[in-house]
Amino acid sequence: MSQKQNLPPPGPPLSGGGLESSSPDKGRRGRGLLLAPAGEGFAVDSAFLPYNKKLTERARENRKNPTKAESKIWNEVLRMRQFADYKFLRQKPIDNYIADFYCSELHLVIEIDGDSHAEAIEYDAERTKVLEALGLTVVRYTNDEVLRNIQGVYDDLSRRLENLPPLAPLVRGERKTPSLDKGRVGEGFE
Repeated sequence: MSQKQNLPPPGPPLSGGGLESSSPDKGRRGRGLLLAPAGEGFAVDSAFLPYNKKLTERARENRKNPTKAESKIWNEVLRMRQFADYKFLRQKPIDNYIADFYCSELHLVIEIDGDSHAEAIEYDAERTKVLEALGLTVVRYTNDEVLRNIQGVYDDLSRRLENLPPLAPLVRGERKTPSLDKGRVGEGFE
């Protein structure tokens, strides 16, 4: 898992009214490509996810003030590569949304839906549609599922991981197919 995708180097700096994206998953300014507004969305190179830099501060605040469910899944399942040695990011801006958790290696977004999401079914459906159009898989859990049955969430996520489609070729032409690292299964659970 130490091999990374072979991404092309960023092109020369461009000037003019576009929004600058970050690198694919690090959040570093100026290391991605220039995105120009195109209607309601952004023009995108398929190697990079669209990024609305106006969401950076809000994402940072969300990371400082997680919900109880976000804190629980982060500390017991996703943090420090606990889940099958995959790196997850919290509150990752993607397009005009902030994903609760994102794994660039798996092209996976995990959303934790609180009580307010029951009233936002159409918004969540549109959000999922946009993220899936970017080639991402979106998995949703409710606050209640995370808080009351974290082992069940872990087990479900493990099953879903095994069923993800193969990802793009890596550095030496090998295809990465998701699998669980048996030595790490169950860490973080008592």
